Amino acid sequence: MEKIDSKFRWVGSDSHFVDRLDIQAIDGVVLGRFGGNSSAGQYKNEDACLIWQDSAQGWEFIMLLDAHNSAESAEAVLVQVEAYEQEVRFLLGQSMDKEFFRNLEHKVLEMFQEETFLEACRRVQGETACLIAVRKGKYVWWFSVGDCLLYLFHPELKAFGQYQLNQRQFYEWIGEVNTFEQPVPCYSSGTRELRQGVNRLLLTTDGLVECPGGVYAEPASIYASKPGRGGVEEMLKNIQQHGVRDSTTIISWEIIAKEAAAMPSNL
Repeated sequence: MEKIDSKFRWVGSDSHFVDRLDIQAIDGVVLGRFGGNSSAGQYKNEDACLIWQDSAQGWEFIMLLDAHNSAESAEAVLVQVEAYEQEVRFLLGQSMDKEFFRNLEHKVLEMFQEETFLEACRRVQGETACLIAVRKGKYVWWFSVGDCLLYLFHPELKAFGQYQLNQRQFYEWIGEVNTFEQPVPCYSSGTRELRQGVNRLLLTTDGLVECPGGVYAEPASIYASKPGRGGVEEMLKNIQQHGVRDSTTIISWEIIAKEAAAMPSNL
């Protein structure tokens, strides 16, 4: 296998994509961006993302942000995570064991509770939701503050109506209003085993699910979209045609898990 070790970063204040779709593949990861419709009143984009991947070590680190009242908080989070890039990459390069994702979560908490970062957040205008998804081997781990969404699509899970990994949390942010300034920070995290076969992972900001007409309000409707670039483009075109105002960013990719996943003992 050709080694791919790539990274990509974007903040909506640099390129807003209002009235315009942008779909691109970044070494197998599909990124779709739509800044919303100016006819509905949109004039800016406060989303952001960070994509790191290493095919030789078999992992992806994806971060999606949805800020409001300016993109300053999203930029501050990106800068902080990038400052820890070498430490994060070191952890992701370790062999998989029971401490693997626990160590990663400790590192994420360390970076977001660092005093210099908290001070930087006090100076920004606005705050951001932040969703991190990490896939290594046949596992996916996430860390979520706020209301961005993460889905895991697989036929075996669909049979039970299971699509979504995290739950949207409102009144939870990083930035001017900051959960990590509280005596007890509020966030959610979790780990899932991928099912054997083709798994599709998808992160999105809430513009997709809050589109007028509720076209993607239910996870099953997102599952029904085509995989890959074509499906991301189809969803963004659809919400554009339905007059969505909010900017929407979608990140999706497929992982083929060769190992058998857990099954009930009576099968």
